[in-house]
Amino acid sequence: MAKRIPPPEWAPYVQRLGVELHRRRIAAGLSQEQLAAAAGITRATYAQLEKGLSRPDVAANPSLYTLAALSSVLRVEVTELIPGQAPDVSAWR
Repeated sequence: MAKRIPPPEWAPYVQRLGVELHRRRIAAGLSQEQLAAAAGITRATYAQLEKGLSRPDVAANPSLYTLAALSSVLRVEVTELIPGQAPDVSAWR
């Protein structure tokens, strides 16, 4: 299967997810380390998600499992973390 290239709108969208994760983590009084450990991911992975990245210069595309784990620890619904008005991804190739 060929690697999909996300549209340019994806990076700002996922950065908004990162801002929301950061906001919710601070409100919960958790460090990145605490939240990541409780969600079963590394602190480095979580830190990248807060930046909207999966690795340097690559926009994040977190799995539903990761988002569910984070939302569970933060005691919010997954839908509360995901920004509204997602970019059109139908053109991804």
